Amino acid sequence: MNIPYRTQRMLKRVGTVLMAVLVVGVAAWLCWVVWLQRYVVYTSDGAELDFEQSANDVMGERAEKPVAQENISIFYNEGADAIDTSNELKSLSGYYITSDMFKNDLENVLLQIERLPAGTAVMIEMKGPYGSFYYPSQLSDATISASTNVETVVDLVSKLQTKGFYTIAQVSAFRDREFGDKSVTCGLYMLSRAGLWMDQGGMYWLDPTNASTTSWISSVVLELRGMGFNEVLLSNFCFPTSDQYIFNGDKSAALVSAAKTLISTCAASDFVLSFETNDPTFPLPEGRCRMYLSNVDATTISQKVSQVTFDNPEIRLVFLCETGDTRFDEYSVLRSLNVAEEVEGRKAG
Repeated sequence: MNIPYRTQRMLKRVGTVLMAVLVVGVAAWLCWVVWLQRYVVYTSDGAELDFEQSANDVMGERAEKPVAQENISIFYNEGADAIDTSNELKSLSGYYITSDMFKNDLENVLLQIERLPAGTAVMIEMKGPYGSFYYPSQLSDATISASTNVETVVDLVSKLQTKGFYTIAQVSAFRDREFGDKSVTCGLYMLSRAGLWMDQGGMYWLDPTNASTTSWISSVVLELRGMGFNEVLLSNFCFPTSDQYIFNGDKSAALVSAAKTLISTCAASDFVLSFETNDPTFPLPEGRCRMYLSNVDATTISQKVSQVTFDNPEIRLVFLCETGDTRFDEYSVLRSLNVAEEVEGRKAG
């Protein structure tokens, strides 16, 4: 279809006029909106126009450049909630109580406790590597030991605290079958990735770099701190000695980072969080904490002490031993309650 030339020219002129009118209309509308802005008043019911408001009104105050201050005060938190990072800890001399002891011979445990002087450090196992709690924990993921009368453990802890003992709760940290079974993403996997790696004792190990792992351990520590324990020892704070699981990072750095996270979460001015490790060179984080070493031959004590990287090893390094060997007495030491009668008799003599 051919449109005559005159018609084409007429349509072009009409289009140009309409476009010009549209542009002028949009420009006028924008100017109208800008002009109206001075009369817009915002209230709790929304925005409305107030044409009685003067265009010359100045709403608010003119901002002035602030005067520079040469001296600025800085306040440091020195209150009760400040974390004590000093090394002012006392040396420990006392005994430890395993779950087998209070399961199999509670009467003997109570008898030995009665003979100890007030102020003695006593450590009691409150959560083992299987993941079972030996007390009635209120944590949602806690598995209470079916083979333990947890109420007697609570009574035992209460007796220790009432008599003025320095109480320490022992908790298995990264070796935890129950939590690994419930939270498989937190565990160390087999090389085949078919499932979680299990040690020769049938236990799963948790990944120290996993945030859920440190969160779980923190919740246990904080619960025990709330129960009145002076200190919590995290045993199995290490990687298992095997090359049959997957972990591609720096193991030493992972443990150091986990320790710092736990200290920052659980530390308090009247509470100590400590770590049992198989490496004397492990660098303790800043804060109220100790290193525990177990299965140390008395002839290698000096060698172990020379390897630590922190100050005051006679206080912050604690040996766990099953004997009454006097060579441990120069340092902090917790012995099996089974040798308490021998050791206390020697002190009395």
